[in-house]
Amino acid sequence: MKPTNMYIHLKGLKIYAYHGVLPQENKIGAEYTIDLQLKTDFTKAADTDQLEGTVNYAAVFETVKAEMAAPSKLLEHVSCRIARRLLLDFPIEEVKIALYKQNPPMGADCQQVGIEATYRK
Repeated sequence: MKPTNMYIHLKGLKIYAYHGVLPQENKIGAEYTIDLQLKTDFTKAADTDQLEGTVNYAAVFETVKAEMAAPSKLLEHVSCRIARRLLLDFPIEEVKIALYKQNPPMGADCQQVGIEATYRK
């Protein structure tokens, strides 16, 4: 038996960061939520029960946290940087990322704004 599609999900990652076009966003910061879907082949891990056969979730989180620490104006740019690093640093074929800014300063009652994109090697 061989699965055709294998995905690892990290949902609801919460990180405080300093992204935005407005000066106060870079000074005060905001909470961000990130959802990741990582396409990879974890057949070996499924068969052997060993971490070496899959992607380490903690290492993925540390990579995301490091990219979120570098301020950017646009969420589109941040998501691209995160996806690029994940595709380079891990045995991943595809990254689907959703990145949301909580309580954005846009003059409207809004819980969150965000973007979603899928990147492939």
